[in-house]
Amino acid sequence: MDSSSIHHHEFIGISNNTPSCTPTATLTITTSSGAAGAVAAATSSPSPSSSTTTLSRYENQKRRDWNTFGQYLRNHRPPLSLERCSGAHVLEFLRYLDQFGKTKVHTQLCPFFGHPNPPAPCPCPLRQAWGSLDALIGRLRAAFEEHGGKPEANPFGARAVRLYLREVRDSQAKARGISYEKKKRKRPPQQPQPQPQPTPPNATA
Repeated sequence: MDSSSIHHHEFIGISNNTPSCTPTATLTITTSSGAAGAVAAATSSPSPSSSTTTLSRYENQKRRDWNTFGQYLRNHRPPLSLERCSGAHVLEFLRYLDQFGKTKVHTQLCPFFGHPNPPAPCPCPLRQAWGSLDALIGRLRAAFEEHGGKPEANPFGARAVRLYLREVRDSQAKARGISYEKKKRKRPPQQPQPQPQPTPPNATA
């Protein structure tokens, strides 16, 4: 069985000899900054268009994420079918991935809480970055519907999942002293449409 992987800021793969998926570790992690790009480049057809290459990398990553989640469900105790998967199971999956995170999230007792660039190491836990989880859920949500799932039954779009991602974003923003607010695009000022001039009535002699 080929190993599956998740990669956004890191490369996570499932070990072939994993017996089951419980709260104990069943994923192995290999850090490689160019791993996902190398895989995508090897599996995508060459194209002079950069947009085509980006789309191919996205599709390959989405396929790997889907395979990883599918194996997680099969290794779950008891095993879960995709039809029985709910937003609660998606949350279990996201919390499970935290043990492989590489983003330092400071606790409120840490002297570096709210410090974007800590000057020294600290014992605070490592977590999956909010951006990684948000992008992962986006890919899995699309893959679910591409594999025949109904949009209204998509567990990756469940309200509980959206609330969890929002909480992770806000808590990491406070702990790391960063802002995730998106910059609003400035719309170009609209030129006023010229009003048609009323036609004066014909002058009488």
